[in-house]
Amino acid sequence: MALAEMTHLMGALDPADKRTASVLKTLGRTIDDIPEHRLSAPSSRMFGEAGMLAGMVTRLSGQPHSIALLNDALLFLQAAATGCDLLTGNRRDFDFFDQIIPGTGVILY
Repeated sequence: MALAEMTHLMGALDPADKRTASVLKTLGRTIDDIPEHRLSAPSSRMFGEAGMLAGMVTRLSGQPHSIALLNDALLFLQAAATGCDLLTGNRRDFDFFDQIIPGTGVILY
């Protein structure tokens, strides 16, 4: 999931913007530096669990359904499954996730 969020920029940045080439070069180097053993794909089960977790947060918080929330739930669960700490500024959603499934290594800033 984290890789998808990083590569999303590659398609989203405007090629006509003079800053894009530099950003893409830096981003490409950063992605190339990720060791292969650090990359993993979520399981089908994890996708299903992410749907349930995002649905619970939608219901409990009153916020509308969003693909972003679903992606964040998947990122949260994947970090927990791999034993990684997850650093995020998205306090609203990840605090809910951490309250529902505590002790997963979320670091909010």
